[in-house]
Formats: sequence, structure tokens, C-alpha cells
Amino acid sequence: MSNTASTFQPHNHTHLPLTAPTARRLSIVSLGLSLGFFISITFVLCVLFDLWFPSLAMNPAWASLLPGFTWISWSSFALGLAETFAYGWYIALIFVPLYNFFSRRISPGNQL
Repeated sequence: MSNTASTFQPHNHTHLPLTAPTARRLSIVSLGLSLGFFISITFVLCVLFDLWFPSLAMNPAWASLLPGFTWISWSSFALGLAETFAYGWYIALIFVPLYNFFSRRISPGNQL
């Protein structure tokens, strides 16, 4: 029987200086694709909802938010998909540079 308890040596951890974690930079492409698909999928679900429950339809809201969208034809549906995808990219193109700019400027100990 070996005496492992007497030969056990705790790890000699090197002590690194603690630094505050830096904010991760966002990618325009990742956020643009994510938001574009998210909003487009939401649009499809809303159109399906409007078709199943016409008395609760939201198509007047879509018509005011999406230029050229009318209720409902295949060309109008395709236009709505393209426009909602473009809205996701618009958000990413504005949000990501702003986020990356401010995340570099604000240190964790110096919050606004």
C-alpha cells in the first residue's frame, strides 16, 4: 500500500495579475445574419398567424412598416422577407460599431 497522502504535492500555481475582462467585440456579419433571419422568421410567423386568425391580423402594421408590402401575394411576401432581412442588417450596421466603440472606451471600473 503506497502512502499517497504523504507524497501529495499541491500544484504550484503561478499567480497572474488579475485584470478586468475586456468586452468582446461584436461581429457585424454575425449580428447582421442573426437579426436578419430573426426578423424574417418573425415576419413569416406573423403572416401565418394573420392567415389563421384574420380577425386579429397585423397586416396593416406590416403595410406601414414595409414599403410596397400589400396583403398578400407571393411577390409581396417575398418583398416583406427581403425588407425584414434588410432591417436586421440595418440594425447590425448601426449597433455593432457603436457597441464596439463604447466597449473600448468604458473600462469596467469606470462605468457611465
